[in-house]
Amino acid sequence: MSERPEAPDQQARRPEKLDATRLRGLSHPLRVRILDLLQVHGALTATGLAELLGESSGSTSYHLRQLAKHDFVREVEGRGTARERWWEAAPGGFSIGPEDEDDAGLRTTKTLVNAEFERGRQEKIWQLLHAMDIETERTGLAEWKDSVTLMTSNMFATAEQLARMIDAVTAVIDEQLAALKDQEDVPGAVPVQVHFNAFPVVSAALDRRASARDDRA
Repeated sequence: MSERPEAPDQQARRPEKLDATRLRGLSHPLRVRILDLLQVHGALTATGLAELLGESSGSTSYHLRQLAKHDFVREVEGRGTARERWWEAAPGGFSIGPEDEDDAGLRTTKTLVNAEFERGRQEKIWQLLHAMDIETERTGLAEWKDSVTLMTSNMFATAEQLARMIDAVTAVIDEQLAALKDQEDVPGAVPVQVHFNAFPVVSAALDRRASARDDRA
């Protein structure tokens, strides 16, 4: 499952799952990248997005319209012109997860969209590691060296226990994010991301289930 974080003023613990129509509206790698850029950088024009993505403004304009059609982005009111409109990510969050009633095509679509979101997250982490390890002084990231963590915890848990932990940690994250609302113009503030992944290790889980079946045989 891949969940997009809620905006700081959205307190729902579990973001709404995308229905099939909205999911298909997002199912293009460039649309996922456009949405990600708007969430990270804030409002941008089609031309600005094109420059960041190495695409034509015609292409980004088309995909922005498709994203707007499915309520992922919206025009910024009172900004821009008829020729150069500004766009922002729509507020609120959503999640993408498996459903028993999904057909094979929809499951494939979910996998592809989740994979593109994850690719973007991993790309940001590699950029961070490179900048912190090699170019800290030149990139101006020296002051951030004690404000970064990439943490992995390993444990054994049941599905119910992990679900309870996710709810508890999400509540803390929601509380902390609320305190950071509307900081775009605060001196020294830059875009940051908080990643929280909690999941069963599939290969180990399958091995343990197979071992348990063998023991019962």
